[in-house]
Amino acid sequence: MGSRAPEFIKSRRGLHLSWQVGVFIVGLAVVGAGIVMLPLPGPGWLVIFGGMAIWATEFVWAQLVLRWTKRKVTEAAQRALDPKVRRRNIILTTVGLVIIGALLAVYLWKFGIVMPWKIDE
Repeated sequence: MGSRAPEFIKSRRGLHLSWQVGVFIVGLAVVGAGIVMLPLPGPGWLVIFGGMAIWATEFVWAQLVLRWTKRKVTEAAQRALDPKVRRRNIILTTVGLVIIGALLAVYLWKFGIVMPWKIDE
């Protein structure tokens, strides 16, 4: 754990501090881009984790956060692969889709398709 900067950078305090500031700024830019991508099209979470990985090259706190995140993602993947959980998720998804389809059918039967603009005029 700790800095992965080259030895000639770590041996000079001022150079190492500027290296850490540079890594922090680059990581911050990548994390910021990921946050912007969350509501917009793009791989937001993937970019955020990429920024965290950039920070983890220099900062112990980022290494700990990244290690915790990897552990939680692995645990969630193992739970999702459990046959009972998969069966339950498939059943819930099917029931939800049937309910949405029924509500959509009732709405269309009652109101029909109304365009927001008037084509007749």
